[in-house]
Amino acid sequence: MNLTRRGFLGLAGTGILAPVLGSFLTPGKARAARGEFKIARTTETTTICPYCGVGCGMVVHARKDSHGGRVVNIEGDPAHPINLGSLCSKGAALFQVANNEHRLTKVLYRAPGSDRWEEKGWDWAIRRIAANIKKTRDETFKAKDEKGRLVNRTESLACLGGAALDSEECYAYSKFARSLGVVYLEHQARI
Repeated sequence: MNLTRRGFLGLAGTGILAPVLGSFLTPGKARAARGEFKIARTTETTTICPYCGVGCGMVVHARKDSHGGRVVNIEGDPAHPINLGSLCSKGAALFQVANNEHRLTKVLYRAPGSDRWEEKGWDWAIRRIAANIKKTRDETFKAKDEKGRLVNRTESLACLGGAALDSEECYAYSKFARSLGVVYLEHQARI
């Protein structure tokens, strides 16, 4: 056999390349690689990114499971006029907020002076928050200021809105806060 250097390189390349190409063309491997899409059998919901005041649109895919439901994918909404499907690094990583083993899923309460946390139910927590708001408002409500002018306010409560609220939610939230007499009403995007 008369083998030139060029012939040797050709045979060596073919010998290395043939198994690699063969592994891509094997029917069994092709069938194994083909599976169900990650978002198959999910419910698609559009929402707004909660991080900044830009209001980028997102598409969230959730699947029902034994715990009620689980977010399986979050991506930019290509039909949203603000971001047209693109997301910043924080928005793109929002999936990790929904699916995080360190995320609190229960109400934890530490009583004044206590050194330990107790698990409480949501009904208890909501009633407790409402009672504390009412108590603070009742104790600090001013109907008139020092000059005798009608003011109907409390300066001991403050409300902070967030970027995830849409215009209608902001309107309802501000109406609620003003009905309590809150004068320190602010939005996270302005701070």
